[in-house]
Amino acid sequence: MLTYGKFSFQTRGECAIIDIGLRCCQQFVSEANGQCKFDLLANLNSIPLKFMKTLFLLRHAKSSWDDANLSDFERPLNERGLRTAPFMGKFVSEKGYEPSVIFSSTAERAKQTAIIVKVTANFECSILFDQRIYEAGPSALLQVTSEIANTHASAMLVGHNPGMEGFIRLLTGDLEPMPTAALAVIDLNIDNWNEIDDDCGQLQNVFRPKELTSM
Repeated sequence: MLTYGKFSFQTRGECAIIDIGLRCCQQFVSEANGQCKFDLLANLNSIPLKFMKTLFLLRHAKSSWDDANLSDFERPLNERGLRTAPFMGKFVSEKGYEPSVIFSSTAERAKQTAIIVKVTANFECSILFDQRIYEAGPSALLQVTSEIANTHASAMLVGHNPGMEGFIRLLTGDLEPMPTAALAVIDLNIDNWNEIDDDCGQLQNVFRPKELTSM
């Protein structure tokens, strides 16, 4: 993701893919007091573009409590979770979201969610399992994210509440409920992952399965 003023553009690799519609062009003209003296694409190198990182936060899908012999860590997805996880995978694919790496909690329900979403979305990225994400609070999630390699322009974390909701608030200041299988999309105003800090993000959207199915 890169930005110019109030406008944000999706990027792929180091090549910016810019699609500016009529309203956007009109806004540029308006802000220049009616004087549009340059061609945006021809003068791209002269525009102060800011590269950003994109963070996808995905809470695991609904899990089962049926087997009392299983620990919390071992609980798998229930039938609802096994339906919702592929639904969200297809949804993120249709939205054009594609993280360049996925980090998942090592808890069974999170691992299943990460794998199902990756497969149904046809993501080509790797899944890395990090035990620190299980029961992690906002500070621990901040640390995990700060260690992501800078070769990745975007990343997805698959984890748990209340850590996910707290992490959103830490990064953006927004209080957002994250039911099971909900996805939050955050643009981070940083060039490198190790620069991530409080209030460095802007929440773009939160997608909740129940709301998506009722649309």
